[in-house]
Amino acid sequence: MNILLTGFEPFGGEAINPSWEVARALDGQVIASATVQARCLPTSFGGAPEALVRALAELRPVLVVALGQASGRSEVSIERVAVNLIDARIADNDGQRPQDVPVRADAPAAYFSTLPIKAMRDALRAAGHPAGLSLSAGAFVCNQVFYELQHRLAGQGVPSGFIHLPALPEQAARTQPTMPSMGLAAQIDAIRLALAVTLAGEGAVAARPDEGAPTS
Repeated sequence: MNILLTGFEPFGGEAINPSWEVARALDGQVIASATVQARCLPTSFGGAPEALVRALAELRPVLVVALGQASGRSEVSIERVAVNLIDARIADNDGQRPQDVPVRADAPAAYFSTLPIKAMRDALRAAGHPAGLSLSAGAFVCNQVFYELQHRLAGQGVPSGFIHLPALPEQAARTQPTMPSMGLAAQIDAIRLALAVTLAGEGAVAARPDEGAPTS
């Protein structure tokens, strides 16, 4: 059984992205009899969905959590809803900056996370990790991946969703020392716990995607 855990490559002039640092640190770890398989997605409106689809088809995971960086946030932000909107405030790593366009034409306006978001938040807080629920994953590549993930797994019984992570201390030190940040070790522990909480939920470990390839 596989857990697909994705992160993003650095973007916006950064040299590091906490989402990928956390994902690759957990790669290969076994949680509740499922093995974490980390994949790095390009910060690209064209490339990220393609990489996500390949990973879903290859791994047929029992759980999917996509991670992203949200500079300025002070806690692990568990996203509740993905919206059918791309409105980039900056260009992606391919130089593209689409604005006011849907992620998918003729698709629902939004999808909700299928993760046990409140149980995750409560467990993280109980363990001493700053954590909260968020109603906005933005309108950049993070939200696009979140939307595509929920669209492709809709009705398949596979828990899936998106979590935003704060900047790392070294990122804050380079750009804005007063910016909220969280150490890498704490972020790794928080995501490991979030995965464990999800797999501990009734029926989560037994869930399987359909035999066929992910829907388009």
